[in-house]
Amino acid sequence: MAWFTAFLFFCVSAVPARAQQASPPPNQPPAISSGAPGSPVPQNQTPASITGTVVDTTGAAIPNARVVLTRSTPSTTQEVQSGQDGGFSFANVAPGSYTITISATGFSAQTVSGALHPGEANVTPSIILPLASNVTEVQVVAPRAEIAEAEIKAEEKQRVLRVIPNFYVTYIHDAEPLNATQKFELAWKSTINPFTFLITAAAAGIEQSQDALSGYGQGAQGYAKRFGASYADTVTGTFIGSAILPSLLKQDPRYFYKGTGSTRGRLFYALANAFICKGDNKRWQPNYSSIAGSFAAGGISNLYYPSAERGAENTVENALIAIGESAAANVFQEFVVKKFTPSVSKHHPES
Repeated sequence: MAWFTAFLFFCVSAVPARAQQASPPPNQPPAISSGAPGSPVPQNQTPASITGTVVDTTGAAIPNARVVLTRSTPSTTQEVQSGQDGGFSFANVAPGSYTITISATGFSAQTVSGALHPGEANVTPSIILPLASNVTEVQVVAPRAEIAEAEIKAEEKQRVLRVIPNFYVTYIHDAEPLNATQKFELAWKSTINPFTFLITAAAAGIEQSQDALSGYGQGAQGYAKRFGASYADTVTGTFIGSAILPSLLKQDPRYFYKGTGSTRGRLFYALANAFICKGDNKRWQPNYSSIAGSFAAGGISNLYYPSAERGAENTVENALIAIGESAAANVFQEFVVKKFTPSVSKHHPES
């Protein structure tokens, strides 16, 4: 019985000890294993950033491309445009997966995906946009010579009262400059025009009636000489002042109709055009061609004028007369001629 009593006492004493060992101390939380499934794991939510560059297949930057950043969790969208260097950037992007869609006019859109870690500064490789396969843009620009030729064709139809040719005036304020061939063709067509012969014949008749260039005499022979001299003046003045020198000096021999502004302003413009002209670069400059052409034609006239009408004094006088006639013709063009030229096709007055 003694051994049984001792055993029983031992068992009773052991039970409270085990119970006391299994119960946690007061106010002490239960221990949790860090590797247990489903246990909470703290997450760092520091924002990330993305930068990149948009280029074409040659490596050239594509500015103003539309760059859209999309995230599904949480659902957010950010949009920027690429700069002049093709660069773009997104700041304060939440960590996680993302998709970037890049599009630009004339290019095929591209999509890039990835994932961001907290606080990551992601630099994407250059994003290449290929040309859109269904976009074909072809700009056809006619050569300047062809445009000028079309404008000349319109000018050749300009006839005062439907009869008198009016080739050397353009009603297009920014008309294309003529090349050398076109300047010579315009001079040639002007000098062989039937109306030119008619005017020359009338001028020779007036000179004979007034006994101008008296060294030529009277009668048919005198008239023929006057006609020949007058026509020679026209040919030399036209070719030298409107073809040869304008080709060498790159100047436009035509009068550019103004048509707007005050009467006084248009008058000064017309008179000034005897001394200034547009160059082939479309800029105003001294009209060396016309002025030098007048003196050159006056000098050449010494070869066929009567001896009494030759000399430096007559050359200068004839040149100044030619310049004055040019100024008067410009005024006539500015205020009168267009009203009687129904075939004018275009008119873009200067402002």
